[in-house]
Amino acid sequence: MKEIICPNCGSHITVDESLYASIVNQVRNDEFNADVDRRVAELKAQVAAERKNTVLETQNTIQKVEAAHAKEMAEKDQLISQLRASISQNKEKVALAVAEEKNRNLEAIQDKENTIIRLQEQMVANKEVASQKIALLNDEVGRLKEMKLRLSTKMIGESLEVHCSTVFNQMRASAFPLAYFEKDNDASAGSKGDFIFRDYDDEGHEIVSIMFEMKNEADETATKHRNEDFFAKLDADRRQKRCEYAVLVSLLEPESELYNGGIVDVSYRYEKMYVIRPQFFLSFISLIDNAAKKTIDLQKQLIVARNQSVDVTNFESKLIAFRDGFNRNFQLASDKFAKAIAEIDNTIQHLQKVKDNLLSSGNQLRLANNKAEELSIKKLTYNNPTMKAKFDEARQLTDNNA
Repeated sequence: MKEIICPNCGSHITVDESLYASIVNQVRNDEFNADVDRRVAELKAQVAAERKNTVLETQNTIQKVEAAHAKEMAEKDQLISQLRASISQNKEKVALAVAEEKNRNLEAIQDKENTIIRLQEQMVANKEVASQKIALLNDEVGRLKEMKLRLSTKMIGESLEVHCSTVFNQMRASAFPLAYFEKDNDASAGSKGDFIFRDYDDEGHEIVSIMFEMKNEADETATKHRNEDFFAKLDADRRQKRCEYAVLVSLLEPESELYNGGIVDVSYRYEKMYVIRPQFFLSFISLIDNAAKKTIDLQKQLIVARNQSVDVTNFESKLIAFRDGFNRNFQLASDKFAKAIAEIDNTIQHLQKVKDNLLSSGNQLRLANNKAEELSIKKLTYNNPTMKAKFDEARQLTDNNA
């Protein structure tokens, strides 16, 4: 037997063991249910508060991210607009500068082209004059042929070299004041010519040079030489002494119409080589010397004209260098801009991941709240026969008391 004291009146009530156990279980079930209801209410309130805070924080974070993204996109758009405007302005400036400079130099370039054309025409005219002089010299051949036998006899009687030297020295002071005409005494290379002629301008620059070889032969000589027998040696001597022309002054082959006709060009055999009779010696030197001097003058004028043309070329080179430098700087700026855009995109992707994580966290809280709201005695006692039996017993007692 068990005694139960009434909490109101203090009287003692005696009950048997089974009834006492039923009362105790009933009390415990009521307390347990009350405790469960209280914990569920607290859990719901906590989950609701946490969910509300999480949602607020998520919304604030999303707003901040969206605001930052909007700001960055606005700055990016502004930077793009500025770069495009700058590129457009620079292109317009470059195009304008090119057009203006080309217009300024068009007349100068045309003048230089006209000068070059005029100089070329002068060169052609000078060549025609030289051809006329050669024709005049050839016209004298007929007259000078009459002198051939007498001259040939004289050349045999005295040295041909002495004759040529005498003729030149008679005209040296008036016609060739700056020229050098002397015997070639340098046989260090194993061979030497007869005479070397070199003429110079007022500045001491060599304008023309000739290697001379003199050959004559008596009529009674048993073995007759031909002019071409001496071509190879004369060409070697010219190259060895660094002369521009090679001339064979010859009395050989006296009956040859070719060599008796005047100045014979044999450059088809050896470069810049001629064969002349002694009567053409001084005329040939004058002809070559005057042609060289005129050629030097024309070359100087052409050099001046070409140097003026180089000024235009230098401008174009500077313009190309400016364009290449601008393109290079623009490319570097574009690369940096592309990198900045990539960094912005990476930041946006990172913030999007944060946003997704926050949204996923809110979803998890929602699922937790749903689970809390779905909490029931039935679920708590699922697969737990002991607790199920206790709850069933307590419910039965409650029903009986009612």
